[in-house]
Amino acid sequence: MKKNILTKREQEVFDLLVLDRTTKEIATFLGISEKTVRNHISNTIQKLGVTCRTQAVIELIRLGLLNI
Repeated sequence: MKKNILTKREQEVFDLLVLDRTTKEIATFLGISEKTVRNHISNTIQKLGVTCRTQAVIELIRLGLLNI
């Protein structure tokens, strides 16, 4: 079993990102602000040592932490 480096909320945000949801749609769905969604994305990008959302998604898939 792989250890997830993401928090539960970061995982939820990226699960929705890979479904092509916008920041606004994710915020509405999760009941949080768009700024909070962007913070979760930013934190994940930093944890993974990548520079953008797309690279983060690719790395999470590579690590087996996202299913597409």
